[in-house]
This record gives sequence, structure tokens and C-alpha cells, in this order.
Amino acid sequence: MLPEALRAVFIAGCAGLELVEHGPALERLSHDQFGFSPLLQPQLQHCLADVVVRVQRSQEVLQVAALCYRLQLPLTVRGAGTGNHGQCVPLHGGVVLDTSGLNQVRSFDPVNGLLIAEPGCRLLDLDEWLQPQGWALRLAPSTWRSSTLGGFIAGGSSGVGSLRWGLLREPGNLLGLEVVTLEAEPQLLQLDAAQAQALNHAYGSNGIFTAVTIPTVPWQNWQELVLELPDRPAALALGEKLSAAALEIDALCYLEQRLAKQMPPLPKLAAAQGDRLLLLASPNAVPVIEQLTTKAGGSLLWQRPQWPPKGLLLRELCWNHTTLQLRAVDPLVTYQLVLLPESELAFIELIDKQWPGWLYWHLERLRVSGKARWVGLPLFRWQGEDQFKALNTAMAAAGGLIFNAHALTVEDSGLGIVDGDQVAAKQANDPKGLLNPGKLRGFNKK
Repeated sequence: MLPEALRAVFIAGCAGLELVEHGPALERLSHDQFGFSPLLQPQLQHCLADVVVRVQRSQEVLQVAALCYRLQLPLTVRGAGTGNHGQCVPLHGGVVLDTSGLNQVRSFDPVNGLLIAEPGCRLLDLDEWLQPQGWALRLAPSTWRSSTLGGFIAGGSSGVGSLRWGLLREPGNLLGLEVVTLEAEPQLLQLDAAQAQALNHAYGSNGIFTAVTIPTVPWQNWQELVLELPDRPAALALGEKLSAAALEIDALCYLEQRLAKQMPPLPKLAAAQGDRLLLLASPNAVPVIEQLTTKAGGSLLWQRPQWPPKGLLLRELCWNHTTLQLRAVDPLVTYQLVLLPESELAFIELIDKQWPGWLYWHLERLRVSGKARWVGLPLFRWQGEDQFKALNTAMAAAGGLIFNAHALTVEDSGLGIVDGDQVAAKQANDPKGLLNPGKLRGFNKK
């Protein structure tokens, strides 16, 4: 809790700005979806901001940054709060800066598709704005309807589009940032693609976004497809064949039969009788996909255009929405994130042999450093921290690369190593370590 005198000084300095100081709104704006994690939930449920400031202009961000620096108050930036492991939760109280009101498109070049937009723009709103002009976003999480552009860049990593464009941090997916620093006299920096890379997926710990520059791609009406295969080997082999073929596929998800059966139904789609692949594919790819599926012993069960996006979307059965859907059935279900070795079937069989029937296998096909791979988001009913640690140990020993969905810091939920560029950017842009403190493990305040 802030001392009353300090609170009064801060509130006076925010004259003219919208503040949230108490009640359910303060709690909601202090939290994200960390309830997915039985480890993070008890750690973060009591974390609250002392005050939330809602901003609508870059000048207001500069005002709040200067005030927080002068009063030495922690400052945590948030968008829509759709992250799953506390990316925008204020570990040390202080101020939460809600940037959802920074929601204007600054500029768009309809010739080359270059978009500059403010961080509070919702991704679906951007796609709806771009679509009549013949363009679309490259990447989006399954929370497309609600996630903001700044929140995705700061706290996301991949999603729909990653089979074509790779991870969010692949060079070329972020082309620039406008950033406010947290100094005695905050600066408004214009960063190019190389400079912006250190702030990509850093949880807002080394700069406050006020505008984001990204490339877009020509729009097409992706077809939502559901394929059913007789077993896992057939499904994974087909997924690999499809992603290697000369076909435009924006997303490819694998759900084992037990899991597919528990997903909410798409319109007129029968319950799963086998393992399933869920795809977003270009219209001209559909005939070839159907031919290859039939040859693999499967069938194309269901097809629908994605646009206009209404009702339950196929992408909302994929990525972390798969976890969300199963948690609606059983709140004790959680997940882990692991990049599978290229002997995927042997990996899965080894893990299943140790814990028969415990894991529900959910995989996504994506491109890592230019190569198509399977990333696993296996779901399981929580059996305690010891068993969870044993699972991670077993998956790592079998060649899996763990991205821990139950860790607080940038490094521990990523590759587990310190990114020197991220730390250097924090030292330059936030010398007192006030931005989202506790989230960048490699930073040691001087």
C-alpha cells in the first residue's frame, strides 16, 4: 500500500487523467489469466496495483512516466490482460498503466502493407479495418477478438500465422516501436526493427509502447477445415506432409480423439471418432488437402469460411483456447508448452508410457528458424508440483525444449537464458528498474 501522502502527490500529478483506485475494477486491471496455472495462482492472486491510470495519448504516458520516476513508483503496463502467466501483474504494487485507450491507427501504406498503430488497438478490430483494403495481420493469438497489439508484442510469442511466419520474435515480424522511457525526463524514442527487437516479448519491462510498426499480408478468406484421421501416426504424418506441400496454410492444430471429443462443437460437426487436424487454409488449397487426407485414410469432415468471424471460431479450439475450453469442463486442468524433438511419436509414446492416460495431446504446427516443427501444449489434470516437475524433467530428457507456462519471468517462461539485449535496453530505458519489476531476471538494478 502506498503511504497516503505519496498517494495524494501521485493523484494530484495525474490531474485530468482517468484513475481507478479501488473495487473490482482495480482487481481486474491488476490481473491477467494466471489462473491457468496452479503454481502462479496462489503467488499472484493477492497482487494489486495501488492505482490504475488509463491513458489515451502519448503525452499522457510521458506525464505518468515522469511522475512515477520522480516518486520512485513501480509502473506496470497492460493491454487487454489475456496473458496466461502474469505478464502484466504488478508484483510490487504501484501503478498499472492501462494503454487500451491508445487505440488509433497512425498510418497505413496500402501499397506495401506497412501498418503503424497504437498498442491498445484490438487485433480483430485491426483486421476488420484492414480487410476492406485487401490486407490482414500476419500473426494473432487465439484471443484474436480481445487481445491488443501492444499486449501481443510484449507478452505473446506465436499463434495463428506462425506456420507461415514463425515466432513473433523472428526478424521481420516487428518493424519498429515508439517507446516512452522511464527516466527523470522521459523520452519518446523511435526504434527501428533492429532496435525494437530487444523490447519484443519483454513484458513491457524495458520500455512503454505508444506505437507499433508491423508488416501486413494480402487478405484472403481462410477456410476453416476439420480433418479426421484413424490414429495419431496418420494424423501427424499428414500434418507434416501438408505443411511441407506447396499449399497456403495459416494454422494447423492436432487434437487427439479424447481431447477433440471434449471441445465445444462447431456448427453441424459430429463428435470426434478419431484424431483430428484443424486447419486454416486458402480456398485453392482445399481440393489438394482433401485428396491427401483421403489417401492417408482420413476424411474432410467440415469446412467453413473464416470471414466474417461470427460465433465459435475454429481458432478458438486451438492454441491456448484449447486449454480454456477444457478448463470449462474441469477447472483443475492445466498445460505445459514444449517444442517436440523431430522424433515426435517416440517422444509422445515415451511420456505416455510413464504416465498412461494422464496427458491429452494437443500440438500446433509452426515454423522455428524457417523449419516446420510441432510444438506441444499437452493438457493434464493437476496432480501437484512434484509430478509437474517430474513431467518437465522427463520431457527435457526425451529431447523436448520446455517453455515453462508456469514461470513469472521472461527468461524462465522462454529459453531459460538471459537475453543481453533485453537487459541492456532496460538499463538504458529504465535505469531505476521501475518498469514491471521482477519480470526480467537478467536485470540487476545498480
